[in-house]
Amino acid sequence: MNTKQAKRLREGVRNAYSAAAESPQDTHPFPVGRRFAESLGYSPQWIAGLPAVAVEAFSGVSNVAVLAAIPVGATVLDLGCGAGLDTLVAARRTGSQGRVIGLDFSAARLVRGRQALAETGLGHVALCQADAECLPVQQQSIDVAMVNGIFNLNPARDTIFRELARVVRRGGAVYAAELILQAPLSAEIQDSATDWFA
Repeated sequence: MNTKQAKRLREGVRNAYSAAAESPQDTHPFPVGRRFAESLGYSPQWIAGLPAVAVEAFSGVSNVAVLAAIPVGATVLDLGCGAGLDTLVAARRTGSQGRVIGLDFSAARLVRGRQALAETGLGHVALCQADAECLPVQQQSIDVAMVNGIFNLNPARDTIFRELARVVRRGGAVYAAELILQAPLSAEIQDSATDWFA
């Protein structure tokens, strides 16, 4: 994929996820919302305690924040945090002794995440706009990193893996959930932002 194609894809992904944050009730190229989150294994009990503004715009590929081993007091990075569902689940699990950093490249998604955070009153969570290829996080400062479905949407995977290796401390863990192809995609589909989420 050349630079022009990668840039076009990036903007297509940003626009699609921003639209899902702004109008989650509309139709999108990927599933969104409470029912979808429950289908992935987020229990109704977990979801019931979270602000609706985060749950309504949830998108991901797994219940990574529930499955990850997150110790009390851990520093957690939620890369591609979206509207904040995983970030808030992780914040519950770390307790107030921990710290959770949610990063996303869509300002619209972070608007929802910040509204949800304001509703919870949690003081140990920070949400920032950033690219996955250039994390505004100190070297070896993260105990647990969570990535819920961004690798298939970003052609700069090698750079993202290098950044995760840089920020996660020795002995820390990365929990990533992703869509996996069973066969190669045609060049036409790879170059199409419309079909990228399929």
